Amino acid sequence: MKRYVIVGNGAAAVGCIEGIRAVDAKGEITVVSQEDRPVYGRPLISYYLMGKTDLAKMNYRPADFYEKNGCRVLYGRRAVALDPEKKTVTLDEGKPLPYDALCIATGSRPFVPPFEGLDTVEKKYSFMTLDDALALEGALSETARVLIVGAGLIGLKCAEGIKDRVGRITVCDLADRVLSSILDDDCAAVVQKRLEENGIDFLLGDTAVRFDGNTAEMKSGKSVDFDVLVLAVGVRANVDLVKEAGGTVNRGIVVDKACATDLPSVYAAGDCAEGFDASIGQNRVLAILPNAYLQGHTAGSNMAGGDDLLSNAIPMNSIGFFGLHVMTAGAYDGEMTEEKSEGGIKRFFVKDGLLRGYILIGDTERAGIYTSLVREKTPLSTVDFDLTKKYASNLIFSRENRRKKFGGVV
Repeated sequence: MKRYVIVGNGAAAVGCIEGIRAVDAKGEITVVSQEDRPVYGRPLISYYLMGKTDLAKMNYRPADFYEKNGCRVLYGRRAVALDPEKKTVTLDEGKPLPYDALCIATGSRPFVPPFEGLDTVEKKYSFMTLDDALALEGALSETARVLIVGAGLIGLKCAEGIKDRVGRITVCDLADRVLSSILDDDCAAVVQKRLEENGIDFLLGDTAVRFDGNTAEMKSGKSVDFDVLVLAVGVRANVDLVKEAGGTVNRGIVVDKACATDLPSVYAAGDCAEGFDASIGQNRVLAILPNAYLQGHTAGSNMAGGDDLLSNAIPMNSIGFFGLHVMTAGAYDGEMTEEKSEGGIKRFFVKDGLLRGYILIGDTERAGIYTSLVREKTPLSTVDFDLTKKYASNLIFSRENRRKKFGGVV
């Protein structure tokens, strides 16, 4: 009976479990979970703080998921060393765990710059895990002044989540716009306006450089007083296990389209992995939940003897702030064309007759049509793209393609 070990317990681990079971119904599966709780939807932690969900509803799979899939879960345990020759993972308690096939799904961790005086701040928090959210929740009050360092997705979702539970929120970022990694200037300005309309203050092009208790000294020379500090500067992939074992690592653990590393019988998936991005034709970290699951499923299937390849993964984001919906996908490479309406902005990036990427602000209806065009590299000469930019419809695809995509008679 084959022994499978999965280090990590997020969406990638779930995909890996289900990928294994799609091929091998009997092999032993052991999950090493650093968090002391079953898998949950991390994007929901801001909605928990808003009171829009509860702990039970945050579960990513039913309570009997592990039991039904024959998994042993080691909660509160951390893998500290990997020996690919002996095929063992050593846990923090010193116990070696043998495997026949291993998936590293360790995700990422917050990046905290070496701020001077950070140790003088009593109430400082990250915002990546449910434990982070619960700890932050305990520090909130109706009069609390909150400083969030980082205007990326994590920082802004934190701001939205706690808005009605605190007195004031200030978000600072060295970048000159919000969501600088996924939005251009014009689209970022629309999102920032919505956030400001809901009481979020911004200091952009400026960031904290040192702390003195509850005062942040900014790069610009300004001082910002606060009661609670949230650090959302960025994340780093957890690559140490593979790196120290001699595997190839860049920004993430390098994997091929089978989600295999260059260590024998070792795979990687999720935010820790650097896999193929079809939108640019090369590897990079795609730190999004759907990709984590797909990589995990691909890894699991192949660990069990399958022959799956993940060749059409692309970066995607689907987010919202105070009712304003935002979707992005692909690469912003090529000529930009725009469609504006009362509902929002659509920006499309076209190169070599292909839709390479898009940004949708406000009007995100049927965005999956655009995602399909990007992911499948559909020649725009085969569809009415001028009409599609205004009104996305399944009818742009041929009858044969519609049947393949959606099934039935279409």
